[in-house]
Amino acid sequence: MNGRKAVRHLMAGMTVAALLPVPVAAQQQPTEPGWPQPVSADQPIGYAILNQNELRTGDGTSYRWEGEGWYGGNFNRLWIKSEGNLDTSSGALGEAEVQGLYSHAVTAYFNLQAGVRYDFAPNSRGWVALGVEGLAPLNWEIGAFVFASDGGHLGARLDGYYDLYLTQRLVLQPQFELNAYSRADRAGRIGTGLSSGDFGLRLRYELRRELAPYIGVTYEARYGATADLARSAGDSSSEVRFVVGLQAWF
Repeated sequence: MNGRKAVRHLMAGMTVAALLPVPVAAQQQPTEPGWPQPVSADQPIGYAILNQNELRTGDGTSYRWEGEGWYGGNFNRLWIKSEGNLDTSSGALGEAEVQGLYSHAVTAYFNLQAGVRYDFAPNSRGWVALGVEGLAPLNWEIGAFVFASDGGHLGARLDGYYDLYLTQRLVLQPQFELNAYSRADRAGRIGTGLSSGDFGLRLRYELRRELAPYIGVTYEARYGATADLARSAGDSSSEVRFVVGLQAWF
């Protein structure tokens, strides 16, 4: 009996050993002619979104944009970001910038990003940029960056937003952005320390996932020395504005 059990165990072991290489060999075999190739785990793709594309009305009317796009795989990507505002009555840029960044995934939820930022307005200035961006707890999309300019200025920015789906198509989005600088720039009316904040609450309706008109309200604030510079120029240090816009991505 012991001999029969040993034979059965030996035959079972040989069967398992013979079957183990089958999946590996199957993975190594080329696909049949005309069949699609296996899906790559890191196939390059692209994405772009215009998250803020809106008119703001209050003490005057301005156009505000904020968007970004990337191209790459799961771990490494090239990013382009831009944001700014335009006075619709005069056509003058209030603030405008563009960033070019290299992004590398450091965790399942966050990417480390490094590159350059260039300000077109209120002053022309180049910066080196370093920060992280990703999905924080409670599903907030968060970005935290530091900047160093060629003139020795240091800056910091913290921004984020959250999409709350009230229905399959109706989405409420709270949003914020905070900026701080180490040195004053009187020409650009920027003071030392925490300089500005932009807070918004937008309600959009997704006609399609890629296209969604929205309405909302924003609160723009200047702080500390930056608020003093604004008041000395005859401007308000804070303002509530109503917005109407169209979010789009592709």
